[in-house]
Amino acid sequence: MDIRFNHLESLNWLWAVLVVAILVVLAFKARKRVLARLATANLVERMTRSTSLLRKRCRAIMLLLALVLTVFALLDPRWGIRYKDVQQQGIDVFFVLDTSRSMLAEDVRPNRMERAKQYIEDVVESIGGDRVGLITFAGQARVDVPLTLDYGALRLSLDEIHAREGRRGGSLAGDAIRLAMESFTDDIKDHKAIILLGDGEDMGSYPVEAASNANEQGIRIFTVGIGDAQDGGRIPIMRDGQPAYLTHEGQEVWSTMNPDLLSEIAMAGNGAYIPAGTSNLDLNMIYHDVIAAGSGREFDVARIEEHVPRYQWFAAMALILVLIDSLMTDRRSGSPKVVTT
Repeated sequence: MDIRFNHLESLNWLWAVLVVAILVVLAFKARKRVLARLATANLVERMTRSTSLLRKRCRAIMLLLALVLTVFALLDPRWGIRYKDVQQQGIDVFFVLDTSRSMLAEDVRPNRMERAKQYIEDVVESIGGDRVGLITFAGQARVDVPLTLDYGALRLSLDEIHAREGRRGGSLAGDAIRLAMESFTDDIKDHKAIILLGDGEDMGSYPVEAASNANEQGIRIFTVGIGDAQDGGRIPIMRDGQPAYLTHEGQEVWSTMNPDLLSEIAMAGNGAYIPAGTSNLDLNMIYHDVIAAGSGREFDVARIEEHVPRYQWFAAMALILVLIDSLMTDRRSGSPKVVTT
């Protein structure tokens, strides 16, 4: 069975669960020490006769298990295949991905580049009938995948991008847009789009002018801004075999996302700027509702397959455990109530 987790960064929440577990254990030990200081063993037994230590432990275990299940729900696990009929639109789309070093900044988890790749995969997984291609750019632009209906080939290329392109410096978005324009395979205007994913860095390649030229040819350009536009993030590198951060003149380099340039590119390209920032964007929905909607000519209905989300199961089990815990008490079954006068 093929099991996928779409948000592995949520595993970090397991550290919080571990902290809670340690606090629970310490609380049990502290209670035991306090009772031992306050009374003798016989008196402690009489004082705690109406409560069940086993019930307390079971409630604590259920709470921790509910937290673990919640983390699994956040991982967005998917398994099984379901099929969906979609209307073929006949749109041609180039994903243009920034692979410069600034895309390794970790203000988005796990980093900007991996998040951008995940956005593309989400769209490709549910797309049907549209031809897609992939262009990457850093110091230079290159066509990784020409326009194709072979979505598997695009996914395989995405898997290789980090190792092949991740260490390049510089960013030439304008060159990437011009290369995408040249890579469309027909001269028919309209029914074409470029989706540029990056942090808005550019080394004087005139991307706004390139977007304007694309618009004149009936190619709409959409930009997706990834990263923190305020504080930004440091760029991890390897120095002498040890992890470090990129520096310039002795100071650590902090890369911020440039929303202004991305907005100008989208405006010149008659498209839209999509500010993903550091949040988790549903680019798949935006693609179908905004980018592809009405952009292509309708052809036959295509059947696509997609992995089925299963996070609801884990969330439901966590909720059930919390409800059971709220209904339980620490009182022993059949223990008499204490009446004071």
